[in-house]
Amino acid sequence: MRRVQTIAELRAAIAEARGRGQRIGFVPTMGYLHEGHLSLIDHVRRHCDFTVLSIFVNPLQFGPREDLAAYPRDFDRDAALAEARGADLIFHPDAHEMYPAGPPRVTLVAPELSDHLCGRYRSGHFEGVLTVVAKLFNLVQPDVAVFGQKDFQQSVIVRSMVRDLDFPIRIEVAPIVRESDGLAMSSRNVYLDADQRTRALALHRGLRAAVRAFEAGQRDATMLLDAIHTEINSTPGVELQYANLVDPESLEDRPQARSGDVLAVAAFLGKTRLIDNEILP
Repeated sequence: MRRVQTIAELRAAIAEARGRGQRIGFVPTMGYLHEGHLSLIDHVRRHCDFTVLSIFVNPLQFGPREDLAAYPRDFDRDAALAEARGADLIFHPDAHEMYPAGPPRVTLVAPELSDHLCGRYRSGHFEGVLTVVAKLFNLVQPDVAVFGQKDFQQSVIVRSMVRDLDFPIRIEVAPIVRESDGLAMSSRNVYLDADQRTRALALHRGLRAAVRAFEAGQRDATMLLDAIHTEINSTPGVELQYANLVDPESLEDRPQARSGDVLAVAAFLGKTRLIDNEILP
């Protein structure tokens, strides 16, 4: 597995792979890999010949009071995990390599999609996400790129960017990978102490309670969301930020549930913010 830090090295490696007639797959990450990230590598390898993983903690998508400086980093660990999983190349630039003149003057926005869910509380976050993903797509020029369902809003916005701007890339969204007790895997789980880790299970319990109500015939969004609120609000130490039932394409709130709609939640445990979702069956 090759490790490159510069854009010139990356482009040279991609050109070599293209010269061999290989199909390029891409997994963009911010590192501190867990089984969720590694499952994306598995997904790419089923569809492509050459797997590129990027590890870049993108400062554009962090707000002034968010955890950029404290975000967990361990590149050597990440590289070992990625190599064991079969990645062919890791692109690991620093901020100066990605933004040599400082924050870019040209950015991408998707206001109709980013004003919902997380974007309502994280001003500028998805502008930063779209801008760095577009830049990475331009650098890697993959045939396939894979994102995780846990960041559902991100995947919807990226798919829309690819469609609206005619990027020649197929976007795949891989299922959420969970711990054995149901907690969605996240790099931020490392921030949780043992007690918070137990309390964090309320997010998944609430989502599953709403899914069971839907399967039993409940279609009223208020009633489904009440099931989430009841579970999370009855768990001390968990502060619910939002619980919404949304259309899977527009991300607009749905008054009546239907198959394929998405139940999405965000909550704080201390200073740690976690998200989770379920797609209605």
